[in-house]
Amino acid sequence: MSVLMRDEAQARAQFLDVQRYTIDLDLTAGEETFDSRTVIRFTALADGDTFVEIKPATLRSISLDGHALDPADLDENRFPLTALTAGPHELHIDAAMRYSRTGEGMHRFTDPTDDETYVYTQLFMDDVQRVFGAFDQPDLKSVFALTVTAPEGWTVLGNGIAEHNGEGRWTLAPTPPVSTYLVAVAAGPWHSVTTEHAGLPFGIHCRRSLAPHLDDDADEILDITRACFDRFQEKFDEPYPFDSYDQAFVPEFNAGAMENPGLVTFRDEFVYRSAVTDTERQTRGMVIAHEMAHMWFGDLVTLAWWDDIWLNESFAEYMGYQTLAEATRFTDTWVDFGVARKGWGYDADQRPSTHPVAPDPAAVPDTASAMLNFDGISYAKGASALRQLVAWLGEKDFLAGINTHFARHRFANATLADFIDNLASATDRDVHAWADQWLRTTGVDTLTPHVDEADTTWSLAVDHHGTRPHRITVGTYDHTIDTQSGPDRLVLRDRFDIGIPQESATEENATQDGAVTRPGRRPALVVLNDNDLTYAKIRLDPDSWRTVLDSLSGIPDALTRAVVWNAARDMVRDGELAPATYLETARTHLPHETDLALLQGVLAFADTQVAARYVTPEDRPAALATLTALTRDLIRRTEDGSHPGLRLTAVRHFIAAATQPDTIHGWLTDGTVPGGPELDPELRWRILTRLAVLGATDETAIAAALEADPSATGQEGAARCRAALPTPEAKAAAWNAMFGDDTLSNYLFTATAQGFWQPEQTDLVTSYVPRYYPDATALAVRRGPAIAEAAGRYAFPAYAADADSLRLGEQALTDRALIPALHRKLADQIDDLRRALTVRTAH
Repeated sequence: MSVLMRDEAQARAQFLDVQRYTIDLDLTAGEETFDSRTVIRFTALADGDTFVEIKPATLRSISLDGHALDPADLDENRFPLTALTAGPHELHIDAAMRYSRTGEGMHRFTDPTDDETYVYTQLFMDDVQRVFGAFDQPDLKSVFALTVTAPEGWTVLGNGIAEHNGEGRWTLAPTPPVSTYLVAVAAGPWHSVTTEHAGLPFGIHCRRSLAPHLDDDADEILDITRACFDRFQEKFDEPYPFDSYDQAFVPEFNAGAMENPGLVTFRDEFVYRSAVTDTERQTRGMVIAHEMAHMWFGDLVTLAWWDDIWLNESFAEYMGYQTLAEATRFTDTWVDFGVARKGWGYDADQRPSTHPVAPDPAAVPDTASAMLNFDGISYAKGASALRQLVAWLGEKDFLAGINTHFARHRFANATLADFIDNLASATDRDVHAWADQWLRTTGVDTLTPHVDEADTTWSLAVDHHGTRPHRITVGTYDHTIDTQSGPDRLVLRDRFDIGIPQESATEENATQDGAVTRPGRRPALVVLNDNDLTYAKIRLDPDSWRTVLDSLSGIPDALTRAVVWNAARDMVRDGELAPATYLETARTHLPHETDLALLQGVLAFADTQVAARYVTPEDRPAALATLTALTRDLIRRTEDGSHPGLRLTAVRHFIAAATQPDTIHGWLTDGTVPGGPELDPELRWRILTRLAVLGATDETAIAAALEADPSATGQEGAARCRAALPTPEAKAAAWNAMFGDDTLSNYLFTATAQGFWQPEQTDLVTSYVPRYYPDATALAVRRGPAIAEAAGRYAFPAYAADADSLRLGEQALTDRALIPALHRKLADQIDDLRRALTVRTAH
């Protein structure tokens, strides 16, 4: 399929004005295709040629201004429109379109629980042409009027209010002007919970088999939705711009969610059918707030080209965490951001594939390259940059600039230059210089403290490795003299702000060399970036690090602990801290941790990175023993039922670290962990997967588990277990399912890949490492970017951390047959492999 070039899009935007799409979709044509009939009314602003995009199964007819055109002129996904005269035109397209099994275009899913079928669209970034013909670029906004024919008993959802006309016919209210990639349809026998708020219809929807679970959480989901909606209405001068607000939880969704105006689609794992922690509920709430922020920033005002995708995602990411904290019971969202989300940005920013938050337009020449920038930089780093901007600018001026941006560009498109100009209009500060330093540069700054002590004072100087200015808070802590708190507790002495680079003329109590002098003896612990308002790697001075080793869990504030844990994480990745020391620090302090987000974030890094990749195979048993002891302590500590989230997290990681099957097999047999929790489907499949890895289960047990849980999640669990079995036959079958048979859906492919590679089975799968690169390359060509992303992320031999594997990977990157999505993912994975080898050899 031809990708759209930026210069082509710019030329077409100057040539066309698109007024209206009238689209009729017929979803009753069978299981493989649906019918799509489109009328596009547009104006050519001059005489000339252009093209319309469509990727049909069959292009039955196409006509322009009543004159039939030859369907055979379709060239891949482009149909040429030649010799257009200046003035209005009407294009008619009639086609059969293929359903997708990969989450792109019109995805079709049949629920194995009850055999009910559902379809939904995912048209980002250029997949609208899989559903209907369009001038497919974000700055050709138009009105979209859709009618849909669906099977009897189905409900149709869309961007606007849907009206059922009888006999399976549905009419969706025309949209205001929106971009092509934001059009949305979801159809099926949905279970719905509806209400009204602020004079608008609100609804939440899921497949019928999940109905009891949605009903259990409906009040929480709708309460968060209403609270965030009201808070955004307070923040933004522009009223909510659409006629309704539906949220559909859809199956086999590739992303977390999609900000379709008036119809946000979410992956339906957010409808929890098993026990979850409060932090996971907070994550769902953040995604609800994130997508709602897009209604203004992304949908009302949309990027002109994909180089500014960060504007959409960074803004929504920042607003998601901030607004959820302001409007709901989840008041500590930035702890979770700091310990779980921010590392995504740090990791991406240290790879060869790093890019500025706001890349140069020349670096995003086409849609394929644009898709590569949906990463930790556009989300986590961009949100961190905005958080630093708000700290520097002040929230009042920040929101004033945002509201000017909305007012000037409502239902239109805007660029980075527009955004910065609008922010600058609200302040006397030099926002343009800030943007150059923060948004146009790459890499992570590192801030290292140097602490000196005199008789009655102490001083702090900061070594700044990097180029960006920072405004940070320094926190100082002393050992408590309250013996009732325990010997390892710390108490805050004070916090003060400094600028980086330090300048003696601007810092209070600064010396001539820029160091800040404070009264009293030096604190036991000095923490830079104490409230985590900037984006930089933080180091600790030697005395502070000794305090951390003894007293990390005694730091009184969870956000400060997150900053310190992130510092330790970065030191491991940079080869400055032995992985075993990180694990021992976790072993010492996590049993005393009270913040659930911190516990989950630190354990996730300890399990999936330190124990799985950063220690050598010879040291892995000791690492797992440390994690087992740690989680056993947590399980014992939570026996009284007072911390169910901590206990559930500990149980999950105890299962993952098990090296002997007896204990977890006993849990599976008894149907419960002693003292709770009882095993729900998620825990059952988790245990069975680990037993498969250890060779302590078989196909008979997996089939019995699937019979007991035949749901979509059960199908995925069984695929994961079967791929994890330590036999040559199981590995061969899994490999063929992934790379030899193209029938797996996106989710079943991912589950199979997750089971295949296991650190305990490196000898068994060694022969598959050299097969991976040619097989993944061919798969990506056949099945496209979504499966390529899954193959690069989940099917990569990440545990084969040796020089030969690294050499194979580096050689594979030179293959010109790699499609961009797979090339980028492999480049990142191979760099992570290189880092793992460096960490291993450093200690």
